[in-house]
Amino acid sequence: MDKIELLIIAVALSMDAFAVAIAKGLSVPCIKPRHAICVGSWFGGFQALMPLLGYYLGVTFSRLVSSIDHWIAFLLLGLIGFNMIKESLSGEKVTPDPDFSVKTMFLMAVATSIDALAVGVSFAVLSVEIWSAVAIIGITTFILSVVGLKIGNIFGCRYKSKAEFLGGAILLALGVKILVEHTCLA
Repeated sequence: MDKIELLIIAVALSMDAFAVAIAKGLSVPCIKPRHAICVGSWFGGFQALMPLLGYYLGVTFSRLVSSIDHWIAFLLLGLIGFNMIKESLSGEKVTPDPDFSVKTMFLMAVATSIDALAVGVSFAVLSVEIWSAVAIIGITTFILSVVGLKIGNIFGCRYKSKAEFLGGAILLALGVKILVEHTCLA
């Protein structure tokens, strides 16, 4: 997997955090640097940590599943992508919450990064260079979370579902690409 594909995955994984950051931006009348650092650090940190954990879980079990690894990657990315698209179309209303406490940010960071854990498992079966992958994912999520915070503060929630839909579509497409490449090369 090359750096461009990793960047595409990073952007797709960042869409949940981006959407939540938009809602956070709605909740404060004026964005301060501490808000941006808080949101970017929590979301970027967890988006980097979860694929690392998933990768090590995947490496542990990769020998057992090496003959079907492309199917596992396809299923994981496909399920995550489908779920993101389904959530984007659900029409749920976002209630802005101005709470930036450790407890709130921790829960939101975990909730928005669960899908990255499964992607980390995919990275293990695809033999991705994990340290560059988590750096790209963490930095991308940090940046997009800060941008989302500002967008939410300026424009509101109108782009939340579009961002989530786009992220899901990208993950679905990457899952199909991995499956097609493996079955065509086999």
